[in-house]
Amino acid sequence: MSQPLSTKSSAPVRSSTKATEKADALQRTLSLKVASNLLVSFKYAWQGVAYAFQTQRNFRIHVCVGSLAIALAFSFHLAPVEVAVLGLTIGAVLAMELINTALESVVDLTVKQTYHELAKIAKDCAAAAVLISALVSLLVAGLLLAPPILQAGLDFIQIHM
Repeated sequence: MSQPLSTKSSAPVRSSTKATEKADALQRTLSLKVASNLLVSFKYAWQGVAYAFQTQRNFRIHVCVGSLAIALAFSFHLAPVEVAVLGLTIGAVLAMELINTALESVVDLTVKQTYHELAKIAKDCAAAAVLISALVSLLVAGLLLAPPILQAGLDFIQIHM
């Protein structure tokens, strides 16, 4: 009696296993196609940056302020490690802004523009991550740029007095 049950149950398992193997092989093929061209990956990433720049006011503000901070760092001849630290903090702010944009889009897609308390929490926490990274970046920029800016101001006053 167990043999007929085993035969009946093994046939669907075999076809299911074959179907699963085919699906797995197709998935591997598709993932290799996507990952095989590095330039296409960069293209998609830049499309994300371009989307954020075109649609997110805060992203544009962060890009402008970050660019100004880097320009000041070079004009005041900060040490390479100081420029690197400044660049890393600015990069963290921009990355957080991109993650925030992505999360907001997924939340909006999920709740279909209706209010949900969990959606609010997710969006608020993502925005808080951007805020914290921006505040830390401002602190770092202030610590690195304030001394040469103040010195330049004092030099200007001494020359013109």
